[in-house]
Amino acid sequence: MPEPIETSSYKVSDPYFGQPYIDVDEQRDAPYPHRHVHGGFADCDARFAFSFPDQSQWQGRMYMPLEGAHAGNEEAFGGPMGELIGGLALTVRLGGYMAETNMGHIGDDIDAKAGDDPTLYGWRAAAETGRFSKHVAAQVYGSEPHHSYVWGGSGGGRRSPLVLENAPDVFDGALPFMGGGDVRPFPATERIKGAQVMSFACMFNVQRLLRSPAKAMGVIDAMQPGGSGDPFAGLNSHERDELASLYKQGFPFGNEFMIFSPMGQIWLWTSIADLLVEQDPAYFENFWTTPGYVGHDIPEAVLPDLIDETVTVDRVVTPKDLLTDPAFAGPEYMLMKAMAGIMAGDPERLETPYAVLLSGLSGSGYRLGAGVRVVSGDAAGRQLYVMSNSGDLLVGGGHGDADKEKFTGVKPGDQVHVDNRKFLAFCYFHRHHIMDDAQFDGLRVGGRPIFAQHPVPLMSPLMGVSYTGHYEGKLLWVHHTHDSSLWPSQGIIYQAAALATLGAAGAEAQFRLQWTQNAEHIMPAWLPPSPLRASNTCLVDYTPIIEQGLVDLARWVEEGVAPASTSYEYVDGQVRLPADAASRGGVQPVVSVTANGGELATVAVGEPVTLSVQAEAPAAGGTIIAVQWDFDGKGAYPYSEPSVDGSATSVTLTTTHAYSEPGTYFATALVASHREGDVDAKHRRLQNLASARVVVR
Repeated sequence: MPEPIETSSYKVSDPYFGQPYIDVDEQRDAPYPHRHVHGGFADCDARFAFSFPDQSQWQGRMYMPLEGAHAGNEEAFGGPMGELIGGLALTVRLGGYMAETNMGHIGDDIDAKAGDDPTLYGWRAAAETGRFSKHVAAQVYGSEPHHSYVWGGSGGGRRSPLVLENAPDVFDGALPFMGGGDVRPFPATERIKGAQVMSFACMFNVQRLLRSPAKAMGVIDAMQPGGSGDPFAGLNSHERDELASLYKQGFPFGNEFMIFSPMGQIWLWTSIADLLVEQDPAYFENFWTTPGYVGHDIPEAVLPDLIDETVTVDRVVTPKDLLTDPAFAGPEYMLMKAMAGIMAGDPERLETPYAVLLSGLSGSGYRLGAGVRVVSGDAAGRQLYVMSNSGDLLVGGGHGDADKEKFTGVKPGDQVHVDNRKFLAFCYFHRHHIMDDAQFDGLRVGGRPIFAQHPVPLMSPLMGVSYTGHYEGKLLWVHHTHDSSLWPSQGIIYQAAALATLGAAGAEAQFRLQWTQNAEHIMPAWLPPSPLRASNTCLVDYTPIIEQGLVDLARWVEEGVAPASTSYEYVDGQVRLPADAASRGGVQPVVSVTANGGELATVAVGEPVTLSVQAEAPAAGGTIIAVQWDFDGKGAYPYSEPSVDGSATSVTLTTTHAYSEPGTYFATALVASHREGDVDAKHRRLQNLASARVVVR
């Protein structure tokens, strides 16, 4: 047995935290052999977990991955779900040990001692955890790490710059991906104002307005390769206005199927709905009663979707039920089961009373986002909101304890009140709560808002404080062009903050922005399929690019070799990338595909179509190591180009394929490059793809 960890000599730097303690110290074999140390700080809810690989594998670094959403779990990356995006095995490949934190709170609850103080949840818990991890590492390895890095995506991308800004004594570099938030002068101590609140409102409204199969498919199909390029065809003026506003706020072209298959975005509404009403009750009243608001002026746009009923619970459903009960085998449950599958990675949540099947709810009302208040039985008084639904099967989410409990205590025969008036008002929230960010320029004329304005709401304190762009060390920001949760318009905010605070020379020395083309908020394997084709034929796995970024961040900090940046334009809310690798830069290969020389080919059954792919790796992307074809949109990629051997930085290849059945197909080339040109590499295979449409008559 190794020597016990000594904690008594450690002196906290932040007096908020009590003396650290350790309650678990043991050797573990899974998910990778390591010494597992778990504990917390006395007199508060801050918890930590450290994973120390064998001394022979440690290269002197500390990595702190930050959990997404509101955080609250200090072992997110040390378990099965964490391994899906790298986890401990990734940390070992990078030559580090892993330090995790619950960001000072447990689950979705605030710390009773800290209350609403966003500095604790934004960076202070991470900073003190990082400092203490070095004290422990010195005992495990004989020395503290020579360099330390913080990184994370989504909520972790939101907070990792805050940690670098406010804890320069702890961290040398940060890699946020898919982050976002507002900017204020340093030191920022107030809760953030997040554009996602308004942007998601607009997305949900477009989904609601265009949810008929004909309209939804028209929008999706128009913006796919070989489509018309006109998503507005067949829409009325109100529908056109809202879809245009969505695009101008930054929703990415080409990812429209995610408008109609929302995943985690609805969580933001369910988790802060009560806070929004509490902060701005006038808006939720004015929407229905005052000229200048859609609920008053154009009631026909919302009243057909209204629900305000008390009904009976027929059944309470768990994630396990959704995944195993034949009653939920139909395709209408696919999206709900995808989310349940993610929850299944946490055995403790598998039996959570997750959804209710209701009896007596009228057929015409819009279920998503509706309030569900339990009015009888053991859980009476609990307020939840609909996160997803299939007919009258409603998944619930909420704020604080309500979200943890969900439908615990609810039994068949209990009564619930379903009311979506708040959500219907929220669908137009973006019109009346605009920020200074460029993504809201479409809601201004001559710098003045078009609609009556209300104060922009504060997000949960668990999301931390505003960005400042004031930091030491190095920051590599990675953002995705097809992210439907943190849109590309959020990817340019921190670059502007760094330029304003550090100046051009300082930003050149300390900041880089890389775009990942054709990447979503989560990997394609976790997404529902597009109505037209499998998700992995239009979106790529971004995790190899994040690993390459972490490698490059350490080189930048430790050797002075700066990562490559990506060139881009930002026009009407959309990020545009150069068409060639030399101009674009970054690390990801650039890919284009044609069918019979164009984006669209029309052929007869059995007639061969000529498919061509051109792929280039930028200077920092290495060489092309694989080209695979998927001909039918199913995502199997059955054909690999045998001539690709990792020696070339660019390839132009042609193949032919004939279709035996009429239909519309998307022929897709998936290309991988690698910094060292290793065709057998298992990690850091940098992906991109492109498609052409083939119509078979």
